[in-house]
Formats: sequence, C-alpha cells, structure tokens
Amino acid sequence: MASQDWFDKDFYKILGVDKNVSDADLKKTYRKLARRYHPDSNPGDAAAESRFKEISEAYSVLSDPEQRNEYDELRAMGSGARFTAPGGAGGGFDDVFSRFTQQRTASPGDFDDIFSMFSGGGGGFGSGRFGQSTGGYRGFGGPQRGADVRARTTIDFTTAAKGETITLQGEDGKPFKVKIPAGVADGQKIRLRGRGRPSPDGGESGDIVVEVAVRSHPVFARDGLNVRVTVPITFTEAVFGATIEVPTLGGDPVKLRVAPGTPSGRVLRVKGRGIASSKGTGDLLAEVQVAVPSHLDDAAREALLAYREAEPKENPRAEMMAKAKQ
Repeated sequence: MASQDWFDKDFYKILGVDKNVSDADLKKTYRKLARRYHPDSNPGDAAAESRFKEISEAYSVLSDPEQRNEYDELRAMGSGARFTAPGGAGGGFDDVFSRFTQQRTASPGDFDDIFSMFSGGGGGFGSGRFGQSTGGYRGFGGPQRGADVRARTTIDFTTAAKGETITLQGEDGKPFKVKIPAGVADGQKIRLRGRGRPSPDGGESGDIVVEVAVRSHPVFARDGLNVRVTVPITFTEAVFGATIEVPTLGGDPVKLRVAPGTPSGRVLRVKGRGIASSKGTGDLLAEVQVAVPSHLDDAAREALLAYREAEPKENPRAEMMAKAKQ
C-alpha cells in the first residue's frame, strides 16, 4: 500500500480500537470483524466485501510491529497539517513520506500474507486466494475437511436382503471393504466415515459414500421390509380350495392353505419370512393369481363347456357397471 494511503486512512478507527490496543485485543477484534464481513458469510454483498478488505488492510499494518510503528509516526507527523505537492514539482507530499519507501505496494499476492493467519501459513483464507474460502481459519470454522469420494456397486437381491461384506476398489486402486447391512434398499447410500480424501490443512478426512444398486429378482420383490411373491393357482384350486407350496427368500418353501372360492389378487401372509434388519422383520406376502390354461384336451374342453351351461347366469360385472353410472 502507498504511504499516502496510510496518511488518509485511520486504521484504528476502521477496526474500532484505541491507538494503545494490545496485540491480543487487536487480533480478537479483527477476527470478530472478519467473521462478520467475510464474503463467504455474505455471498453477493459488495458492501460487506469492501468492508472486509478495509479491515484486512488495517489489520495487516497494525498487526506488524514495524509497520505499526511507521504508521503511528506518519500519522503523528501529519497531525494538524495538510501536505500537498507544490505545482506538480518534486518534493512536497512525496518527500515527506520518502523515508517509508520500503513499504510495498499491494498486489494480489499480498492478500495471501494478510490471510495467512486463517490457515496457519501463507495460503489465504483456507484456499490461498481471496474470496475462495475452503473451510475457514483456525478458530472460525476450523481447517478444511477432506473431500468425499463417491462409489457405486450393484448387488443381487438376496445379498441386499441378508447383508454381506464386499470388497470394492478405491480411486487409488487399493481395495477396501464395505459392510452391506441386511435390508439395504436400491439407491441407498452407505457412508464410510473418514475413509475419503485427506484434508489439505490438517482437518478431518472426507468420507467414502457408496451408492448401492440392487438387481431385481425373478420371483421376489421388496415392499418395505416385506417380500412379495406372486403365486399362480389353478381354477379348481381357487374354487375348491387347496394346500400349496410357496417359495421363501433363501429358505425352505412354506405351505399355505388356499380357501375355497379364493379370487385372484388375494394376499396370503406368512409372518416373519420377509426382510430381517435392524429396523425389524417383515413378512412374506403371497398374492394368488388364477392361471388360465392355454391348451385344453378334448375331455377338459367338454367338461368346461358343460360347466358353462350349468354355471349361474350371473353377470360378475353388473355391480361395477351400476356403480359407474352413479
């Protein structure tokens, strides 16, 4: 910054402190103001950004004992007087401040020094450049957290239901193990704490986030913790009733009783034969569907024709048609 800027600006007033403020109180005040006006806390607020630059400029001078001493001498020299450069010639104002020529002019790199206190070194506000914070400075937000690493795996239906520990390959080529909990759902994410990328400035590491895709099963389907299965039955089983076998997920079949007159779509429940997880255990839901034969031999055809002649002359759709007109 130019020496004339030092004369024109009251850095003590900008920071709201007394000229005799201690280094500790100066630092405490600055950090409080930095929290309030930092661009990360005021996105898109040009006034806050300008204020932040002012207080950072003031602190960069007053926090350096040598520069603070020069600044105080300069301000004392200019007290009660106003310096101007006569007629554009040499001397005047510039001569008054010539002994401060070692004070450098601010450049983009200077902000790294101003913000070095935030990251414990010359790295700016977390990331090393103004306006690009990556996590805050010590005492305000802490060090930057490492980045998360995302992965995806596809498992079969049974593995998702029962749970299993699998091995995946990390982005660095090294294998790592993932415990798939029983009952994991399609699209669910499993987070491995602290297994992601390390922090660039001593903070905690990120996580590995594994998204799980579950392959569909040819027989079973998920319904929360319940397992659904569609069970075909014959027309005569539906009419007269029967005892049938129903498969279970990863276990022996169970026998179910189909009551006489059971319609298609009725659901028979088997308690405790669904998904067993930390959230509880579901049931097996067996939905029966009457299977229509695609081929009939002559005897069966004759029997069905005789049945058609003998069946009650009722229209099973009559009630539905009547309600549709309401």
